[in-house]
Amino acid sequence: MSEWGDGTRCVRAGLPEPAPGDPFLPGPVFAAPYHLDPFAGQGTSPNGYGRPDNPTRRLLEAAVGELEGGDCRVFATGQAAITGLLLTVLRPGDTVVLPSDGYFPVRAFATDVLEAIGVRVLFAPTVGPYPSFEGVRLVLVETPANPGLDVVDVAALAERAHAAGALLAVDNTTATPLGQRPLDLGADLVVASGTKALTGHSDLLLGYLASRSTELIDAVTTWRTTTGAVPGAFDAWLAHRSLATLDLRLARQSANAAAVVDLLAGRSDVTGLRWPGRPDDPAYPVASAQMRRIPGVLSFDLGDADRVGRFVEAARLVAAATSFGGLHTTADRRAQWGDDTAPGFVRLSCGAEDTADLVADIAAALDVAGSV
Repeated sequence: MSEWGDGTRCVRAGLPEPAPGDPFLPGPVFAAPYHLDPFAGQGTSPNGYGRPDNPTRRLLEAAVGELEGGDCRVFATGQAAITGLLLTVLRPGDTVVLPSDGYFPVRAFATDVLEAIGVRVLFAPTVGPYPSFEGVRLVLVETPANPGLDVVDVAALAERAHAAGALLAVDNTTATPLGQRPLDLGADLVVASGTKALTGHSDLLLGYLASRSTELIDAVTTWRTTTGAVPGAFDAWLAHRSLATLDLRLARQSANAAAVVDLLAGRSDVTGLRWPGRPDDPAYPVASAQMRRIPGVLSFDLGDADRVGRFVEAARLVAAATSFGGLHTTADRRAQWGDDTAPGFVRLSCGAEDTADLVADIAAALDVAGSV
């Protein structure tokens, strides 16, 4: 499969061997209990009970694992995946390094829960400077960072973490496995929200974790089984179905982002423009070397919250929403959720609309919104 292109890999990922009369992707299996052997019990089948065992979920895990290049476990949400990772790997007395500019609920979880159970929490910006990794159990980075879109050299960070005896986990939500494969770059674990671009239709919640370490995967699997943080069969099936168009969706979203960035770069009423695919962006040197494609997410500043509101209200193709990576272009003023961003900071997630339509709509909406 490694010789196939991205589109082929996405279409074929995780599908069972074809058999006459069977569908390409089997429908969801809805079951809590399964029939057991009256004498041997569970050992004769991979299915015993719906919380640890579900064939629809296993097919999705095979698909995501193929794309990430490791063994995969899916979770009910991205937050369930990342908190499951942290609580599986960390113990009282351990030290973890987390991104100070990453997803806000992860920082809140660290200060509210991890510190309360005796884990030492250190924060560092995605691009550093980083503290010493001596005595650190886990380093977690989000690259490109959400929402600021900074990018870190994963291979260099993995080398430094491993030299100190630490594990490196990479949040791959923004990039997706078609944008970068952190396990190939030396990361020990990949964690991500599949709610975003991976499934891309804004109709389900999903998270996953992938690794090439049997020990780590087994520990995560035990945690997930014990806590019950599993997605339902229908969500797993929807996610697998949606995964087939990931290559197509990302291509349009990235093209739209490039065109919108060109528009915004030429406007004096827009500041703070960030997109790792822009040659003069601070993240570009690392992103262009490390990433296979740049996502359709960009950020900029409109000066204040009221102007952001006027912009979104005037736009016909931009919806106010707090997720990203979907088919519909969305704008999110991140300060309202607790991110350390300016009041007029906007994270714009480009959807799959026609590029010319989207650019024209954003230009018109900015004109209507006026200046600060």
